[in-house]
Amino acid sequence: MKVVSVNLSETKGVAKHPVSVATVNSVGISGDAHSGIWHRQISLLAEESMARLGEKAGRVFQPGEFAENITTSGIDLEQVCLRDRLRIGAVELEVTQIGKKCHGDGCAIFKEVGSCIMPKQGLFARVLQGGEIRPGDTMEHSPGHLRVRIITLSDRASRGDYTDRSGPAIDGALRRHFAASRWRIDVTSRLLPDDAEELRRELEACMADKMDLVFTTGGTGIGPRDITPDTVRPMLDKEIPGIMEFIRMKYGQTLPSALLSRSIAGVMGTTLVYTLPGSVKAVEEYLAEILPTLDHSLTMLWGIDSHSRKRKYH
Repeated sequence: MKVVSVNLSETKGVAKHPVSVATVNSVGISGDAHSGIWHRQISLLAEESMARLGEKAGRVFQPGEFAENITTSGIDLEQVCLRDRLRIGAVELEVTQIGKKCHGDGCAIFKEVGSCIMPKQGLFARVLQGGEIRPGDTMEHSPGHLRVRIITLSDRASRGDYTDRSGPAIDGALRRHFAASRWRIDVTSRLLPDDAEELRRELEACMADKMDLVFTTGGTGIGPRDITPDTVRPMLDKEIPGIMEFIRMKYGQTLPSALLSRSIAGVMGTTLVYTLPGSVKAVEEYLAEILPTLDHSLTMLWGIDSHSRKRKYH
């Protein structure tokens, strides 16, 4: 895997021109119009993708024509995921966005060819460590993962009286959700009794292990052993009340007992935490509302304003 060309432009909206060496600083490539304090500081595109489009178009595309900063060779950028890291010598980049909206009639290549490869095959990254990049430099790819912990709270399941089903239901739903996106996930599970001190220790371990997501299941009702929200809430730095309020109101219209759930969601350090009820059906209902918000929630926590041009309510 290597760098074929390093490209920059002093203004936006034009093709970039190759340079013999580029200096990467904390905001992107020095002298490039797309550098700045945002998440798309450097763009990458594979010469293999350009060649495939060139065969269809009947012409050869040159490095920089798609306004990419780095033209690569020998790496399948379509297999690169969010949070992956790319190292070029001393330079280290973190992938923050896959593709971007094509400008359509404002894009010279789209007007010429009728299609563009940047929306699906372009990568965008932010700088973790600066340095110099030259054509011919080797590129190393290090996969990144979303770290997920699922915690089932159940006295009976922890004793072995029955098999935990709600924890595996969360696991399966998360894997299906992320399989359709450009994230990799690493899931671990824990089975605990309904014990506040054990749950607190587990949550502290999650923070120490820098988990991205924590889902608990069980202990959200009003019974004497339902301790999950009471244990989790004091550990949250920010609560996210809207999602659980919506779920209670939605399902409470047809099932009044749904209004008795005390499930909460919030942020613990840099970890998103969701406390779900202990039944498989409730897990499925809750995740049906949570999963559509998850990608945006993660990127917000990750410091990426990926919806800056869309209407926002936060």
